[in-house]
Amino acid sequence: MTTNVGDSASGTHALNDAATREVRQRLEEERRTRASQLAVLEQAVERSPLEQVEASDYTRLENLRQSLVEIDGALRRLQEGTYGKCEGCAQAIPAGRLEILPYVRFCVRCQGRGDRGAR
Repeated sequence: MTTNVGDSASGTHALNDAATREVRQRLEEERRTRASQLAVLEQAVERSPLEQVEASDYTRLENLRQSLVEIDGALRRLQEGTYGKCEGCAQAIPAGRLEILPYVRFCVRCQGRGDRGAR
């Protein structure tokens, strides 16, 4: 993935045009994959008798739906120019984290704070 271009002194975080295109393509591919997985699972659940549907199927459905919401949010942030900025502390999310989870909204520290608060 192309690296981010930014001004570390001011804390701004911007992607160059090539990086923006690359991130958009990756997010759109992730979205297509998740939407396809969701459609297949929805059809399988719909065709199955209710007593044969596992609780894990419903969990997978919800996880796929949530992933689509997160991916759409990342595409919106990319369009707005705020992609890669932590929604918790406003610092740049490390490129390695974005490489693994291109739709992530928080840096590791802020994500950890949110996870502990959710317990």
